[in-house]
Amino acid sequence: MQGKALPDQSAQAPVYVGVDVCKDWLDVYFHPVGKTLRLANDRNGLKRLKRECEGLAIARVVMEATGKYHRQAHRSLHAVGLPVAVVNPLRSRLFAQAIGALAKTDRIDAAMLALFGERLDPAAAPPASEAMEELQELVRARQAAVADKTALANRRGEAKTAFLRAEIARRVASVERHIARLDEGIARRVEANEALTARYRILLSIKGVGPVTAVTLLACLEELGACSKKGAAMLTGLAPLACDSGDKNGQRHIRGGRAHVRTALYMAAVAAARSNPDLAAFYKRLIEKGKKAKVALTAVMRKLVVIANALIKENRHWQPTRP
Repeated sequence: MQGKALPDQSAQAPVYVGVDVCKDWLDVYFHPVGKTLRLANDRNGLKRLKRECEGLAIARVVMEATGKYHRQAHRSLHAVGLPVAVVNPLRSRLFAQAIGALAKTDRIDAAMLALFGERLDPAAAPPASEAMEELQELVRARQAAVADKTALANRRGEAKTAFLRAEIARRVASVERHIARLDEGIARRVEANEALTARYRILLSIKGVGPVTAVTLLACLEELGACSKKGAAMLTGLAPLACDSGDKNGQRHIRGGRAHVRTALYMAAVAAARSNPDLAAFYKRLIEKGKKAKVALTAVMRKLVVIANALIKENRHWQPTRP
């Protein structure tokens, strides 16, 4: 009708925003608007990104997990009510290949992330608290320091020269002191947060789970208590995945997941297979059925993470007999 303003339909259409994050830049793509931006990965750049989102029906902002570079953007966008999904970079790369996008640039990656959001609808999630991020950083630093210590110890064992062995021994001692300081910093942060302390004590109550495994699960598997037992197993890469086709029933294998969490669970499984009555009996049954020791230990690891998930969900400590 003449003289009547029509509503802006584009503002009502759902818009998916792909954000490719690097240390210095954010490459942004608005789908289906087709708009691209390159912004600084800092406070001013994020202010402009939020202004660009105003007036649009943002259905999802999708970015890849990049260690620490995406954290500021995730927190800033979530704070103004934008639904942000942080996805595994491997998933987004495989998605791009699946739709035939073989070229890879920052702008193309941003567009692929926006399409990924539209087609696969990844779940939006709030950012971790700053206290949790600090704890995660310290736990990962401790894991790296332990790996350095192991490498140095191996080099010392192979060294023939007495001088070199002495030099390596001094470096090992320095790394050990570094690990001790990290342990103190981790303990202080856990004790300073009441919620973290409660979860930590629940994890420690499981026979076979020690302080290192407990704090690794606490910091690096914060979804515990909020997911199903299958979800917990998948997150740690301990769920046996089917490999069947036609008449073929392939052998199940574990795949993916968080390797650093799995490493901590392995040592806990070794201890639990000896000291935890239920898990020791479970391990023994598997061995008697002809399972290899490594396969049986993997099953114990899966049991441990399922038990931890259930205990935190129910907010109770482990007991030899389930109440």
